[in-house]
Amino acid sequence: MISLHGVRKTRGQGAQRYSLQIDRLQLAAGARVALVGPSGCGKSTLLDLLALVLAPDAAEGFVFAGTDVAGLWRQRSLDQLAALRSRQLGYVLQAGGLLGFLDVRGNIRLPRQLLGLGEDGSVERLAEALDVHDQLAKKPAALSLGQRQRVSCARALAHAPALLLADEPTAALDPVNAERVMQLLLREAQARQVTCVLATHDEALARRAGLSVLHMACRRDADGGVTATLAQAV
Repeated sequence: MISLHGVRKTRGQGAQRYSLQIDRLQLAAGARVALVGPSGCGKSTLLDLLALVLAPDAAEGFVFAGTDVAGLWRQRSLDQLAALRSRQLGYVLQAGGLLGFLDVRGNIRLPRQLLGLGEDGSVERLAEALDVHDQLAKKPAALSLGQRQRVSCARALAHAPALLLADEPTAALDPVNAERVMQLLLREAQARQVTCVLATHDEALARRAGLSVLHMACRRDADGGVTATLAQAV
């Protein structure tokens, strides 16, 4: 499903430099992985690389779902990248990212509409599974934080993506709601055989959810800049 080799992304220079260096990352279809590390260690940067919204500065190999992503970035094939992103990826943002002018039904249905997919009952099924079925006619502002996160999870899965990415999907929730959102999200992803990569600072929650853990770490280099790296799954 995902294979990265010799991938690097750098921002800034000197003491203000931040570099993410991925020597190797390989995930089979159906894998469920947590990126764990403190704030600023590169979890969101890696998710954005996997989401095909951030171009690597270098990539010896970057393959997603059988597509040479490194080659597409080198050729600046932005339309092909956008098509791959919209069809194959679902992304749960840390702040939810719901559109305030759409009701819950409209938010969940949005990725299907953008892809020209017809109504097949998946919006209602996901709303029921994620316990927001009675909120379908409400706007996001009328929902609790936990409900908004569950709607975001439903939206990310509505078009049946191959890869689900989630950036700290439970960070703003209390422990009870965090556990509930995590379990519901992973249950629905597993039922749809979706590969999952979640960023979190809560390693205990990730392990309770049955996720394999990839630790991210940072080191201070001689020029004063920071380099983040990825350890092996444990």
